[in-house]
Amino acid sequence: MLIALLACGALFAAVGFGFYYFWIAAPPVFPEARLVTVKKGETFRAVADDLAQAGVVRSSAVLMLYAELSDTARRILPGEYAFKGGERIPAVMGHLVRGDFLVITVTIPEGLTIHQIAERLGEAGLVCPYVFEAAARRGALVDALGMAPLGAEGYLFPATYRFPPDATVTDILGAMLERFYEVLTPRVEERMFELGLTPRKLVTIASMIEKEAKAPGERKLIASVFYNRLRLDMPLQSDPTAEYSLEGEKKPAAVAVRTPSIFNTYDFIGLPPGPIANPGLSSIKAALYPAHTDYLYFVARNDGTHIFSRTYEEHLRAIAALKRRARIAPPRSGVGTASGRR
Repeated sequence: MLIALLACGALFAAVGFGFYYFWIAAPPVFPEARLVTVKKGETFRAVADDLAQAGVVRSSAVLMLYAELSDTARRILPGEYAFKGGERIPAVMGHLVRGDFLVITVTIPEGLTIHQIAERLGEAGLVCPYVFEAAARRGALVDALGMAPLGAEGYLFPATYRFPPDATVTDILGAMLERFYEVLTPRVEERMFELGLTPRKLVTIASMIEKEAKAPGERKLIASVFYNRLRLDMPLQSDPTAEYSLEGEKKPAAVAVRTPSIFNTYDFIGLPPGPIANPGLSSIKAALYPAHTDYLYFVARNDGTHIFSRTYEEHLRAIAALKRRARIAPPRSGVGTASGRR
């Protein structure tokens, strides 16, 4: 009899512990939010399995039991959720029913301008593009970081971001700027000092590399051309600098290179006053570690790669060869002769 009582007691204790562990006890708080996607038309069993696999709940079976008893399984809202952990099953189900942990995912590719980023965020339903662009150019946050008067162009790091629907413009700007400053490690700052670069000069060169380079393997070669020209006090003569506009105005390269602008590097020696796009990590690395060459010119092939030349005569021959091969108008030169200006 005593053994039977002890066995029953152990069974009740195990059941009680299981009930507490799976139903009442909350999982630990996560170091970073964990994403779970609830697809439209997906079964609740699949959702429960995903939540358990992510560690948001301890048991998919207990979650399904709670959802059945509370009649909430059919009321959850589809979307992508960011869970921080540390919540029991009723709280987790509450988020799914209310949709208050929903996030909006937006990808910012390398090489976009502030104007283009504002448009992309607007398409995602996160911001009014005009408001975002104004904040990124002359808002309180960029002013506090000493980015006036040109704003945060070049510092909005390309990446995939996830924001809640009620994220503010400051939240979004802050997240992008934070990702950029994570790149400025002590080793990067040491390398910048070796090259005599400020953060603005670094992202300016990197942005030019980003706009010129189509083939990833050519970034460091293109960087070497810019550094060689700077060293020799030659105009950089980069078409993308001439095409850039603070207002987001688009002009054909043939027109842009003949249009006076503070960014048009056909008109002066040295770097433009600021970045012409928001470069990615690969272009930043190329600006920090350019190839060692004596190239001064490059011309684009139709496949996006370039022919690099050491002299102006070589450059002209490369353009002529491409013209003969394609039997069309001269290709975009990249550096040196897009407008026929040496």
